[in-house]
Amino acid sequence: MKYAFVLLAACSAPAHPAAAVPIPDIARATDELAAPDAFAPIADRATRSRALFGEAARVFTSPRCVNCHPADDSPRQGDRHALHDPPIVRGPANHGIPPLECATCHQDANLPLARVPGAPNWSLAPSTMPWLDRTPSQICVQLKDPARNGGKSLAQIHDHVAHDPLVAWGWAPGKDRKPAPGSAAQLAALVQAWIDTGAECP
Repeated sequence: MKYAFVLLAACSAPAHPAAAVPIPDIARATDELAAPDAFAPIADRATRSRALFGEAARVFTSPRCVNCHPADDSPRQGDRHALHDPPIVRGPANHGIPPLECATCHQDANLPLARVPGAPNWSLAPSTMPWLDRTPSQICVQLKDPARNGGKSLAQIHDHVAHDPLVAWGWAPGKDRKPAPGSAAQLAALVQAWIDTGAECP
């Protein structure tokens, strides 16, 4: 099988050098994710692990994820990461501040007529978990660090990716919002395969 080189760089991140990782030449649409089996031809386990994370990072660096993972206190909106309108701040528990908490507008499901997205426990990710303008390598290191990931083990990270309704919203964002690549199940499979191969970072 022929191999191609892909740069593991966040779609929303500024241009910067990134290490090229060999992965199988997979013919697929840009909105699909490759299955873990597609990376089996990579004999070196660590290289395969890095390539698996690179594929999963296509989701982590998508607008549906990074807009709720800013480094500052302002949520983002849309594919260009515009500041939240109306202006909203993080608040002490990542849910906004009274009387402008996230749940004031964001319900447990999308509100199609109002064009307001929604899912259970709508909130910003903790400020220790910024993904906006971060590379896949930076996100990977962060995910593995219990001091920054909320004290989670890798198994708990996988459970969060596989079962959290707020994460699942990324594939059903409503209206004209572009879903994250692939599906929640495909991402969970990639994350598990990444863990099983040593959870190496690009």
